[in-house]
Amino acid sequence: MDTRGKPILKRLDSRTKLLLTALSSIVVFIVDSPPVAAAQTLFFIMLFICARLPVRRIFANCGFILFLIALVVILQTVFGSGLITGLMIGCRIISLAIILPLLTMTTEAGDISFGITRLGFNYKTAYIITSAFNILPSFREDARQLLDARSLRGAATRPGKRNIFARFGEYAKIALPLMIKAMRRASAAGLAMDARAFGAYRARTWPRKTGMSALDFTAIAAGIVYAAVVITANYIIKLKPCQIP
Repeated sequence: MDTRGKPILKRLDSRTKLLLTALSSIVVFIVDSPPVAAAQTLFFIMLFICARLPVRRIFANCGFILFLIALVVILQTVFGSGLITGLMIGCRIISLAIILPLLTMTTEAGDISFGITRLGFNYKTAYIITSAFNILPSFREDARQLLDARSLRGAATRPGKRNIFARFGEYAKIALPLMIKAMRRASAAGLAMDARAFGAYRARTWPRKTGMSALDFTAIAAGIVYAAVVITANYIIKLKPCQIP
C-alpha cells in the first residue's frame, strides 16, 4: 500500500500507535501540575490537527464533556483542593477525549485487533477491546436514528432545540428502544461468532504482514522522550514552590 503523502500517524504500525496511546494515557494521569497539564492538552490538539483529522470530532460530545468539566471544577472548588485543581482535571478529561480518537480514527478496527494480538494478548481479548471502541459510536448512531424517528412522527423535537431538562426527558423516552437495539445487535454478533467457531482455537492466523519500520521505532523513541520531558517538567514546577524561603 502506498503511504506517501499520508500523515505520519496514519503510516505508523498499529502496535506503535497502541503503545503510544497507552504511554500518553499514563502520562496524562501522572501530570498534576496545571501549567504542564494545559500544555499537554494543547500538544494533543496540535497532534490531532497535524493528523489531518476534523477538529470538530475532538468535541463530538462537546456538551457532555463541558458539563463534566464544569461539574468537576465546581466540586473541586467547593469541596476539594480549589479551582486550579479542577481546571487541571478538566485538562485531563480533554486530553483523554483526544487521545482515543487519535487511535481509532487513524487505524482500522482489524488493524487494532491485529496489533493487540502481536503485542502478546489473546485474540479474544483483542476482540473485546475493539468491540468496546465501537460501542459508543454505535450507541450514538442508534440514538440519533431514534430521535429522528420521533421527530418525523411529530412525537418530539430534536433535543438540541430544547433546554437541558427537556433533553433528559427525550433521552429517557428512547432508553428502552436503545437497549432493545443493543441487545439485538449483541445477539446477532453472538450468532455470527458461533457460526465462525470463534474461540474454538487458541490462536488464529491473520492475512496481514508483520514488521515495524524505522519510522515506528523513531516514533516510539520520540514518545519515550516526550514522556520523560513532561514528567521532568511536572516535577520541576512542583518542586519550585518548596524552594521559596
